[in-house]
Amino acid sequence: MKKLLTALLFTPLMALASGPELHLDKAPLSTEPAALQNGAKLFVNYCLNCHGASYMRYNRLQQIGLSEQMIKDNLMFTADKIGEPMRIAMQRDEAKVWFGAAPPDLTVISRSRASEFGSGADWLYTYLRSFYRDDARPTGWNNKVFENVGMPHVLYELQGEATAKINEHDDGHGGKSKEIEIEAPAKPGKMTAEEYDHAVADLVSYLVWMGEPMAETRKSIGTAVIAFLGLLFVLSYLLKKNYWRDVH
Repeated sequence: MKKLLTALLFTPLMALASGPELHLDKAPLSTEPAALQNGAKLFVNYCLNCHGASYMRYNRLQQIGLSEQMIKDNLMFTADKIGEPMRIAMQRDEAKVWFGAAPPDLTVISRSRASEFGSGADWLYTYLRSFYRDDARPTGWNNKVFENVGMPHVLYELQGEATAKINEHDDGHGGKSKEIEIEAPAKPGKMTAEEYDHAVADLVSYLVWMGEPMAETRKSIGTAVIAFLGLLFVLSYLLKKNYWRDVH
């Protein structure tokens, strides 16, 4: 019975360990308003067509330095009132037919993609820079991080059309494993490689912020609470010493 319980306890860990290893690049995140505003612009123009952010309201964007009028004029294309959530018109049933699966809501995608290989931000940053042309796929695109993904490369006009060199070799267990090497874009995009990486970093920074807009406030409150508890500990210790100084 004890062996059975031990086996059940470690089965999830063994399942994680047996999965393919991901090599994720560290996402250069920023909390600067300019970076978050650029990320919001990219999100609305390239992501919000298929992916919703139904737990995020447009008026929240005022927290990154945008005025209500700026939001209405430049970013609010899927709602009439600034207090409405960032929803999309596409229906889930239609999306399943077009893409094979309904595109996920992106409100907390930066948190849900965290794994033992890195943070959700690292996954998104690597994923958005790992698309390559694959004529065997219905969309014409594939991804090194998410193989056979149903999503096309919506940022290709910025990055260009990259290709990949795929090497297959024995995995040591009687099967085959793939090693995918992304090559330089055969057709250049509107941005250089450095500019595209910077744009993706801004987009990922916005997605991280959108997942928890109050993160910086939470951290500030947490720091203040820890400082208060530290001061309270010192005062309590001094009070204890004063009470017990005559006790032998």
